[in-house]
Amino acid sequence: MNAADVGVVVAHPGQHLHLLAGQLYFGNTAARVHTLLGSCVAVTLWNPTRRLGGMCHFLLPSRHRPPGSGRDGRFGNESLEMLVEALLKAGTRPQDYQVNLYGGADTLPDMNGHKFNVGERNIEQGWTLIDHYGFVLQDVDVGDHVPRNVSMTFHDGQVQMRRGKSMKTR
Repeated sequence: MNAADVGVVVAHPGQHLHLLAGQLYFGNTAARVHTLLGSCVAVTLWNPTRRLGGMCHFLLPSRHRPPGSGRDGRFGNESLEMLVEALLKAGTRPQDYQVNLYGGADTLPDMNGHKFNVGERNIEQGWTLIDHYGFVLQDVDVGDHVPRNVSMTFHDGQVQMRRGKSMKTR
C-alpha cells in the first residue's frame, strides 16, 4: 500500500478499530476490527500460521481508475488489490489465508421501476476477487435484506457475524 492509496487504516498495538465504508486494515497490531454492513461487502483474511489478518469494507464493486491516481478502498477491486499487496509484502500468499465474505444486502427499494442491485453486484465482485486471488473461502453470509455486524479478533483470527433485523419494507 502506498501513500496515494485511500482508505488504509493503521492500528496502534491493542487498538480496537471500527472500519467505515471504504476502509481496510491489514496486520497484527490491532486487537479487534469491527464493521457494520448494508449493501456493502466485507472480506476478512486470516493466516493462522503467521497470525496476520485483515478486513476490507467496500461500497461499490469497481471503477476504472484514472491513470496516475491512487487506489481507493471504496471499490472492491482496489480494496482487495491493496490487501493482496500487503500480504505479499509480509511474505505470505493468498492461499495461506482463510477468507470470509459478508454483506451485500438489498437495502435500496425499487426507484421508479429501476433496481440498482448494488449489494448483488458487490457480492459478485467479492466472489470473483476471492477466486481470482486464490483465497481459501471459509464462511459466507451474503444477500437478503438484513444488515450485518462483523468483528474479527487478531489474537486468534476468530470472526463473528451477526445479522440484524430485515430492512425490507412491506
